[in-house]
Amino acid sequence: MTTLLEFALTVITISVSGVMSPGPLFTANVAYGIRGGWKTGIKMAFGHTVVELPLVILLGIGAISFATFPQFREYIAILGSISLFVFAGLQVRTTLRESDSGRLPKHGPFFIGILLSALNPFFLIWWITIGFKLISDAILLYSLVGIGIMFGFHIWMDYAWLGAVGFLSSRGKKILSTRNYKVFMIALSGVLVYFGISFLSQAVH
Repeated sequence: MTTLLEFALTVITISVSGVMSPGPLFTANVAYGIRGGWKTGIKMAFGHTVVELPLVILLGIGAISFATFPQFREYIAILGSISLFVFAGLQVRTTLRESDSGRLPKHGPFFIGILLSALNPFFLIWWITIGFKLISDAILLYSLVGIGIMFGFHIWMDYAWLGAVGFLSSRGKKILSTRNYKVFMIALSGVLVYFGISFLSQAVH
C-alpha cells in the first residue's frame, strides 16, 4: 500500500518535469522578474493556477468515469510511461538549446500566466498524459479527496519555482542559465525515464 509520503514524493518528483522545464512561461517570468522580482513570479503562478485547477478537476471527473472500463489503469500506465520517455527527450533537447528571454510582453504577469498556460500544448499534453496518471492514482488511493491532495503536492512548486526565478532575475543572477542548471535538468530527465519504466512495469504486472 502506497503511503501518503511515498505518493507525495512521486507527485513532486514527476511534477518537477513540468514545473522547471524551460518554456514560454519560464522565459516570460525571467523577463518580468528583471523588473518586478519574486512578486511577478507569484502573480504569473496564480494565472497559471487559474487554468490548471479547472483542468485537473475535469481530468479527475474523466478518470472516475473511465475507471469503470476494464484495463483502464493499464492503458493509462502505458500512455503515461511513453509520455515520460518523450518528455525526457524533449526536456534534454530544450535544455541544451540556447535561450533568449526576448522582449518583455505588454500584458501583466497574471494575464501572461493564464495565456501561456492555456495556449501551451506541452502543458496540456503533460496533464492529459503524465498528469492524468497521477490523478487516477490519487483517486484510487484517496477517492475524490485525492484530486485535491495531488494538486496540493503539485501546485506549491509552481509558486516556489516562478517566485525564485523572478527573484534571481531581479538580482541579475546567471544561475538559471549556467552549466549547473543544464546538468540538473538532464539528470532530472533520467529520473523521468526511471518513472516511465516504473509505469510500464505496473501495466505489465
